[in-house]
Amino acid sequence: MPICHIILVFLHTLKYHNIFYENMNAKVTLQNPKYQTCIDECNMCAEACESCCTACMSNQQMVGQMIRCMMMMRDCADMCMMASCMMSRGSENAKKMCDMCADMCEACAMECEKFSQMDECKQCADACRMCAQECRNMMR
Repeated sequence: MPICHIILVFLHTLKYHNIFYENMNAKVTLQNPKYQTCIDECNMCAEACESCCTACMSNQQMVGQMIRCMMMMRDCADMCMMASCMMSRGSENAKKMCDMCADMCEACAMECEKFSQMDECKQCADACRMCAQECRNMMR
């Protein structure tokens, strides 16, 4: 996938994220509420992955050991945001994307659990597991 396409998707995702989460106390009505629980879990997982990745990069004592984990978190965050976008727009491929997202989240959770001494990694692993479960539920 060309980098410019990835950047455009990322920017679209940021715009989507900001629009729907500016005021977390407000009731949000989406055009496609069918998969709202899964959309929310994907968004929370992406946020947890990004936050954890930043914390891992700041951990100068262990950063060298955490490279694979950080790469997986970045992939997981991107996959979650793409799944969220596809469900939001009612894509006919949303279930396929959620299947891949669940697999990615489970792999990321396993990698993060190796560093569970860090609170961020434990929280990320928990968010990934919850997202994977919700993606599997959505496919039923």
